[in-house]
Amino acid sequence: MTRSFAPLHGIRILSLALNLPGPAALMRCRRLGATCAKLEPPGGDPMGHYNPGAYAQLHEGVKVMQADLKTSEGQQVLQRELARTDVLLTSFRPSAFAKLGLAWKELHSRYPGLSQVAIVGAPGARAEEPGHDLTYLAEQGLVPGMELPATLYADMGGSLMASEAVLQAALRKHERYAGGGDPHPEGLYLEVALSEAAAYLALPRRWGLTQPSGSVGGAHAGYAVYACQDGRAAVAALEPHFAARLCEAAGVAGDDVKRMASAATHEAVAAFFAARTCEELDRLAAERDLPIHTMRG
Repeated sequence: MTRSFAPLHGIRILSLALNLPGPAALMRCRRLGATCAKLEPPGGDPMGHYNPGAYAQLHEGVKVMQADLKTSEGQQVLQRELARTDVLLTSFRPSAFAKLGLAWKELHSRYPGLSQVAIVGAPGARAEEPGHDLTYLAEQGLVPGMELPATLYADMGGSLMASEAVLQAALRKHERYAGGGDPHPEGLYLEVALSEAAAYLALPRRWGLTQPSGSVGGAHAGYAVYACQDGRAAVAALEPHFAARLCEAAGVAGDDVKRMASAATHEAVAAFFAARTCEELDRLAAERDLPIHTMRG
């Protein structure tokens, strides 16, 4: 992103957030032009130990320092950094932050222009509850079977919400440029709950779209994963023109919504894919402009 299109250019962010959601949010903010620094405990970020490659990518371009916030020396380092920070990014439970003397009331009193984006597990009174990505997804019905989810949806969704919150704080800071606003606007406290990120991601399922009876939940024969001779094929022939091309290729009569939901159509399309290789299906997708992605093995 060029500087002219970097909405966070000139914004300084200090992060105390460890593991995934906070660093992922920091990575997004740096790519949006922010100047990013991070204070880690003496032992470092656990991510740096269990996945050094991910840690390196998350912290590219970030100034990483170490400080023990339980000591006066560490607090001095923190206060020095806060004095030149626009947005503080955290992921502590509120009680842990209060024990360090860093509750929002104290921070706001000392640094009135500072904003804080606090990543928590659950909102409000539930912020002290233990939880993780898996439990937040399960709470929203996003773990329908025994297999673990393919990625950390709540953590990554929460990181996007946190970077959005940083943008809100930056807009507040720059209000003075629009219509003669307050030249020294007060900072904001913005809470981002990973459970709410999971709830947002779960909306299509709550609406019924991804339930088994929904068009993108398995009811429509043109939107499914089919076995083929040497792997699988993800098919997204949902729109009528795509469905028509799929039916034509599979030798299925009719392509209306009712027909695409019938057991006979599902069986016919499944048999069509089962008889072909990934290479054949790739060629079919290119020749007939069909949204098919093959997965070998």
